[in-house]
Amino acid sequence: MAILSDFNEDDKNNQITTNPSSHESQLQLQKPKNNNIQSQTKDDQKKQEEKEEDEKPKQPLLPNKLNGLDTEKYSWGQSLEEINITIPVPPGTEATSITVVIETHKIKVGLKDQVPIIDGERELFQGVKVEDCLWSLEDKKTVSVLLTKIDRMNWWKSLLKGDPEINMQKVEPAPSRLSELDLETRSMVEKMMFDQRQKKKGLPTSDEIAGQDMMKKIMSQHPGIDLSGAKNFTRKA
Repeated sequence: MAILSDFNEDDKNNQITTNPSSHESQLQLQKPKNNNIQSQTKDDQKKQEEKEEDEKPKQPLLPNKLNGLDTEKYSWGQSLEEINITIPVPPGTEATSITVVIETHKIKVGLKDQVPIIDGERELFQGVKVEDCLWSLEDKKTVSVLLTKIDRMNWWKSLLKGDPEINMQKVEPAPSRLSELDLETRSMVEKMMFDQRQKKKGLPTSDEIAGQDMMKKIMSQHPGIDLSGAKNFTRKA
């Protein structure tokens, strides 16, 4: 009986000494799972942050000297009548190796058998007169494209829809070109420039000034009239 008792005691001791190591091994097996969960959580957080960043409204960019924008693949500029695009290509490029397709609302530019520089998938910011558009190869290293706007009274915020937009308040027509415009267009451009300057200073626009002058004239001719509800009265074109 004594021998059996000793055996049982030894067996208990063995169980006591082996159980902790078994528990540690289980914990070690569980640790990688916890690490994977933490890694997934960090990835999810990063994706969420990137998504939120993409959804934030993009701030308009400062236009270049030609009232357009310089990108990695091309540069574009504009006047009220036209859009000019310059696209660098490898030196020595021949005109026969260039592909240019211009449609009313799309443009595709690139080298034959290569990925297009402007793929033609997205629409232009506004329509163009295809019959008045043209392109040329300058010094065998630059493709120059001229697009004639259909609407010659408005500036484009971007070349293609979805592209980064320029700050329209920073657009400045070249003074030398104003003299080349017809009287009606020139008057409209000058009015737009005046209104932009007024808005920057927090002052009334030309329409608001005209409306205020008209209100004063009416009040002087009809002193008893109540114009208290006509604060936003402006002259209609």
